[in-house]
Amino acid sequence: MTAFWTEPDYDDHELVQLVRDRKSGLTAIIALHSTHLGPAGGGTRFWHYAEPKAALRDVLRLSRGMSYKNAMAGLPMGGGKAVILADEDRTKSPELIAAFGDAVDALGGRYVTAEDVGITEADMVAVSQRTSFVSGLPVGEGQAGGDPGPFTAMGIYLGIKAAVAHKLGKDSMAGVRVALQGTGSVGGGVARLLAKDGARLILADVDSVRVQALADKIGAETVAPDAIMTTPCDVFSPNALGAILDEESIAKLDCPIVAGGANNQLARAHHGALLAERGILYAPDYVINGGGIISVALEYFARVEGHACDVTEVNARIAQIPERLREIWRESENTGVSSDVVADRMAQTLIGR
Repeated sequence: MTAFWTEPDYDDHELVQLVRDRKSGLTAIIALHSTHLGPAGGGTRFWHYAEPKAALRDVLRLSRGMSYKNAMAGLPMGGGKAVILADEDRTKSPELIAAFGDAVDALGGRYVTAEDVGITEADMVAVSQRTSFVSGLPVGEGQAGGDPGPFTAMGIYLGIKAAVAHKLGKDSMAGVRVALQGTGSVGGGVARLLAKDGARLILADVDSVRVQALADKIGAETVAPDAIMTTPCDVFSPNALGAILDEESIAKLDCPIVAGGANNQLARAHHGALLAERGILYAPDYVINGGGIISVALEYFARVEGHACDVTEVNARIAQIPERLREIWRESENTGVSSDVVADRMAQTLIGR
């Protein structure tokens, strides 16, 4: 079997740990990319992978992305991620979640976990019964914490507005056509915010009932999931799973802007240059989708210090996302280097690489 450290997505990770608990059936991978800025922060994904290698690839890429995301958000956190390998039925038991919490606790604070795809706020509460190195827990009104989805959605919404202003010269979203891929906690939140601004929305999701209910509520169109990336629009906003932008899909895009919350949207590093060659403005995913981790991080550090974190501070930090994006776009235009590479270089400097 190929050693994991020879995989193309291995990036000098500090730790890659396989976790097995036969009694509960837990199989998980925890990856810490960097702790240069602080404990490695990043969510746990509960997902059924067709093959184990796909899970390894996912956790390596996601943990590296968290290093970059946390650095670009100005947080005192490194980057980490965990994936729990679900069976085909996505069976999740209290024993499995407890065993995972024990695995996080065994790392002694090097990794702080939170909610991600397939994991709920209730799951995080259960994890918190086994370890204190967890965030995204229920909090009181006006405090930062809980489900990070709405905070992620707000950052993406602000980033899309910044992209439209930068690329199209429009200060209003009224009449701007936005094609959203994915209408879950994050994508659905982005859609609701844009609908209030009068944007013309085209939605797609593998959950046909969910997407139609949202479309009816906010007055949006729907298309089949396999048609959303070729839909003519002003902004294509990917908010589902990653690695969707490759040679074939980029060639078929009919839009001047790509800005959404999905992690690791570029299938490979060189695909950012392909977007730039087509004149498509790209918002690096780990910059525009930083709102959730801002909430999670501030909640965690406030709890460690023994006080609550006011949501006002979280929102103030999220409001800085558009300027970070503008800085990246300006540097890209001045140097001719694609925006994803510009962002990567900024993040690598911040984490000492």
